[in-house]
Amino acid sequence: MVVTATFIVPIVATDLWDTSSVATYVLFGLMYLATAFVTVFFNAALISQADIALRGGDPSVAGGISAAAGKWPRILVWAAISATVSQLLRILQDRVGFLGTILAAVAGTAWQVVSYLVLPKMVLDDRGVVDAVKDSAAAMKRTWGENVVGNAGLGIFGIVIAIPGVLLIVASLSLLASNVVAALAVLFLGSVCLIVGAVVVSALSGIYQTALYRFSVDGVVPVAFVDANLAQAFRRR
Repeated sequence: MVVTATFIVPIVATDLWDTSSVATYVLFGLMYLATAFVTVFFNAALISQADIALRGGDPSVAGGISAAAGKWPRILVWAAISATVSQLLRILQDRVGFLGTILAAVAGTAWQVVSYLVLPKMVLDDRGVVDAVKDSAAAMKRTWGENVVGNAGLGIFGIVIAIPGVLLIVASLSLLASNVVAALAVLFLGSVCLIVGAVVVSALSGIYQTALYRFSVDGVVPVAFVDANLAQAFRRR
C-alpha cells in the first residue's frame, strides 16, 4: 500500500491519471514492478523461514528478511518476469473478450504450474532465475503435482474468510444515510478483515509451497504435514 501510494500521489498531483503520455506508462510500469518486487521479496523471506520451521528449526522475521536481502538481484529479475507475465495475461483477457478470458485462465494455470517451485529453488537451492525455472518445470514434468488443487483449496478458504469483511462493507453502505461515523467505523473494520484474510491466505500458500518443495527434494513428508498425505500431491503420472 505504501509503495502504491508513492506512485499514485505524484500521478494524481501532476494530472497524469487520464493521459496516455509516456511518463504515465513509465510510472505505472515502475509501480507494478515495485509492488511485484515487494511481494516476491517477502514471499522469499517467508519460504526461507517456513523451510527452517518444517525441518524443526527456529524461524525468525529477521532471518527471513536477511535471506531474501541476500538474493535481491534474482528476486528483482523474477519480479519483473512475473509482473510482465501477469500484465500480458491481463491484456489478453481485456482485448480478446470472453475467449481471451478462457485463454488467460488456461495460460495462467500453465504458468503457475511451471513456475510453482521457482522461488523455493532460488531461495533454498541458491539457483539463478533461468536454472530455477528449468528445475521447476522439470520437477513438475517428472512428478506432476496437484498444486493447482491445493491452491484452489486455499482460494476457497480465502473466499470463506473474506465473507465477514464483505458483509461488514455492505453493512457500512446501508449505514451511510443514518450514521456516517458508524458507517466509516464498520467500513474500516471490514477493510481490516479483508486485509488480514489476504495476508493469512498468502502466508498459508507460501508454507504449502515450501512443504511441497521439501517433499519433492527429500521424498519425505514434513512432520507438520504428515496427516496431509503430501505423497498424493506429487504422485507420478
